[in-house]
Amino acid sequence: MTQPVPDAVAAAVVEAAPDPDEALRAIEYCYEQGWSDGLPLVPVSKPYVDQFLATTSRDPDEIIGSLEQVGRDCTVYLAAVNAAMAGCKPEYFPVVLAAFDALMRERAARGGGFQSTSGPAPLIVVNGPIRHELGFNTTGGAFGPGFRPNATIPRAVGLIVRNAFGIRQHVLGQATQGVPGRWSICIAENEEESPWEPLAANAGQPGGVSAVSATLTRTCEFIDNRATPVVEEVLRDFADTIGRLGPQIFPQTPVALVLCPEHAQQFAGAGWSKADVQNWLIEHSGRTAGEMRRAGKGHVLRFGASADAEPVSDEHFHRVLSQPRQIPVIVAGAKNAGISMVVRIFGEWSGVATPVGEKIK
Repeated sequence: MTQPVPDAVAAAVVEAAPDPDEALRAIEYCYEQGWSDGLPLVPVSKPYVDQFLATTSRDPDEIIGSLEQVGRDCTVYLAAVNAAMAGCKPEYFPVVLAAFDALMRERAARGGGFQSTSGPAPLIVVNGPIRHELGFNTTGGAFGPGFRPNATIPRAVGLIVRNAFGIRQHVLGQATQGVPGRWSICIAENEEESPWEPLAANAGQPGGVSAVSATLTRTCEFIDNRATPVVEEVLRDFADTIGRLGPQIFPQTPVALVLCPEHAQQFAGAGWSKADVQNWLIEHSGRTAGEMRRAGKGHVLRFGASADAEPVSDEHFHRVLSQPRQIPVIVAGAKNAGISMVVRIFGEWSGVATPVGEKIK
């Protein structure tokens, strides 16, 4: 018969503490191989990667993205390795795959976006029950640090681009300055405080489905307006930022609106829908031709025009948006101030969300 273990003996049987020196050697090895984005990587083993692969039914050898211009592909297996090194938990991996699938829908991402002089940053938006199941931050500090899935999932995408596609700065990466937080922007929509349908519903997914949308972005610009109850006055603040001259290098400059709950509820409380907000901004966002010429942006006015076309007058108002799909509307952050964000889209958003757990079609 088994004898009970004395308390003193049981207390002495403790799990050996991890060896920090061995961990440091593994981290330094990752640096030496050039795998890192500059921050320490999580050293991983094949059994640990297998835990990631066990969360999806997709074949490890399935190609989930290709960049023809560099002759490189990414497989499910390579994505799992990089997600593990990025610090993801295995249960995050279906979201990593959905985010990467959504990004591969973007023409700019499949083309030269990752190598662009703009150094664009992916904007990843998560909707549905998965937000709470995995512990995403859905409220205050939506663009900030402190939450593992929000931080590690976009980092995984960045490591995939680096290690699977070989896009590294000073090699194939050509960013002039680049976007701050290039591989760290993953927000979970605050559906609970939004007065409207979630972004995934605008992107073809039924309500209640966990889904991910993604696009490439040039920069983020905040709008702080908490001084007026008049919707049109707040929107004019947005329109002024959207129509700013600096980003105008093409005739159309799509943006995403990341509204705080306070602004979204203010608009909805006045009877405005997402479409109303989008259509108002299409009408009012831009600059006069004279303002553009004085800023050295007169060439934008000539895009698509024939050589003998009459130049537009200085008083002509050049609108930078023409259709609602150029202005996806997202609600994120806390309801504690009227502070929202205009996010410049690099190229054009596909308008399609990818369900978590399903392969791209």
